[in-house]
Amino acid sequence: MPGYRRILLKLSGEALAGGAGFGIDAGRVKDLGREVADVAAAGIQVGLVVGGGNIFRGVAAAAQKMDRVTADHMGMLATVINALAMSDALEQMGIATRVLSAIEMHQVAEPYIRRRAIRHLEKGRIVIFAAGTSNPYFSTDTAATLRALEIKADVIAKATRVDGVYDQDPLRFPGAVLYREIHYTDVLQRNLGVMDATSIAMCRDNNLPIIVFNLNTTGNIMRMSMGEPVGTLIH
Repeated sequence: MPGYRRILLKLSGEALAGGAGFGIDAGRVKDLGREVADVAAAGIQVGLVVGGGNIFRGVAAAAQKMDRVTADHMGMLATVINALAMSDALEQMGIATRVLSAIEMHQVAEPYIRRRAIRHLEKGRIVIFAAGTSNPYFSTDTAATLRALEIKADVIAKATRVDGVYDQDPLRFPGAVLYREIHYTDVLQRNLGVMDATSIAMCRDNNLPIIVFNLNTTGNIMRMSMGEPVGTLIH
């Protein structure tokens, strides 16, 4: 039996780049699509949010003297490109998908309408939410949290390069300690940086659990979806 009825899976844009670190690696996208398709085939409703950092990162551009609002809008458009790439990979596997964009672009994606998104999920389609919240100054983590709350997801699953939430960056500090469970407030007070503070606070205020897990371990998306103890539970 699945552990969850409906999940919101948050992938970074870098996850689509594979080893290249930039752009889209078609093979990596296909591998990710296969894992997500297996979850959907198990009867779990899947909403998906993909970042845009493999193409354009608004915060970094703003730091280089570009207007922050313009840079963030460019980042939102990058997420649409990634959403289309994921949609294409899944559709080629015979999985029905819908890309819903917070910025209207009718020739490319459906406009985001909450009830329509829920209806697609109920029909077994994977819904890919693109263009963030359509507002600058909000990250795709916050967009993922907002969409998870709107569609009444059971959990938001944040896929990362490490095994969960640590007391310090495990990529820089080999002795970092992994938390199996941690409270939202502890994440905020210790500034652990796994998601931005706005999204953590939103989850806390609405009692939405977060699972942080390692995307690079094949099968982890399915294990997480089935309720197996994978990564760190923030609740």
